[in-house]
Amino acid sequence: MSPLRKLLVDVHTHVYLPRYASVLRSRSNAPRIFTRNTPSGQSEDRLLILDDEPSGGRPVGGQYWDRDEKLKFMDRHGIDISFVSSANPWLDFLPFSEAQTLAQQLNADLESYCATGPTLAPDAELKRLYGFGLLPLVPGAPGESLPEAVLQLAAQHPHIRGVIVGSRGAGSGLDDPALEPLWAALAETGLVVFLHPHYGVGAQAWGTRDNGHVLPLALGFPFETTTAITRLILAGVLDRHPKLRILLAHSGGALPQLSSRLASCIDHDPVLAGRLAHDARWYLGRLWFDAVAYGAAELEFVSEAVGRAGRYGGTAAATQLGGRKEGASRMLFGTDHPKWRSVVENLEAIEEVGTWTEEDKAGVQGWNALRLFQL
Repeated sequence: MSPLRKLLVDVHTHVYLPRYASVLRSRSNAPRIFTRNTPSGQSEDRLLILDDEPSGGRPVGGQYWDRDEKLKFMDRHGIDISFVSSANPWLDFLPFSEAQTLAQQLNADLESYCATGPTLAPDAELKRLYGFGLLPLVPGAPGESLPEAVLQLAAQHPHIRGVIVGSRGAGSGLDDPALEPLWAALAETGLVVFLHPHYGVGAQAWGTRDNGHVLPLALGFPFETTTAITRLILAGVLDRHPKLRILLAHSGGALPQLSSRLASCIDHDPVLAGRLAHDARWYLGRLWFDAVAYGAAELEFVSEAVGRAGRYGGTAAATQLGGRKEGASRMLFGTDHPKWRSVVENLEAIEEVGTWTEEDKAGVQGWNALRLFQL
């Protein structure tokens, strides 16, 4: 197939499968789905993720759990393939035994959701839907249970090509030494780790003025991602597991913008002397970034920062393929559907990056994803 053939792949699109929605409906406190009447007297379902969420959560409906609705959205916007993931809060509000059972059930549901869906004509070997699975990554999870869950996922669910994880791990963050077997298993299987925020940063940072969801989502979510991946880097996880593949939501938060500041601070901090194998900026070239940034200038900046990563490690950190810039080859289109109506903004942003060639743009729109997910 020609590398310039048009292909649009969405790597950041969410679902609440019916089984999970039922769990959320059964709850009386966040996270939960509840029904209320609108001012016009109509009933609507609302999703409340956090107890202090503004405006009583957000509307939720069939676009979250109905596969036909997902496919209609894809057809409307010319999306060929979607990698769907359960939206936050995942499972960390459950005790381990319940989380383990529910993760297994939801992964089986997701495999069926993808496997029984349509194929991508004329490429009958490709499906239109693939998934990120769930792990029982909750406080109290026995250490041996997580690598076992990864190996089971990889062996039993061929249409699940990765896992989605939040920032708290099993309660102590992703740099918890107890998670070392998890990273080893993920590196061994080749499952892609989609690092996605959930809690943001402390609400006290936003003051008392009612600004709706803007500050927690626009700033809190990417700050959470930035902190989580930086902790992983500082813990040496990427050094110890060179095959580990991590995709960062929302274009990596603030990590690309702060990577040189981070490198400078590490260089001047005796606590970290000799801990990392490379300059902190080098690790940008070990990561992948969704292109959910909403603007061409932001995408261009991230790709430039990632493309420069190799100069800080002696050898190129990102592989240049087919003439594409190294940074652009690490970026992948996403919509964040159905929480945001951002598909048009993100597509326009890709088209408007002036330093990207048509081949660069084709890579970001689809071909980079097939390479990352080994399809």
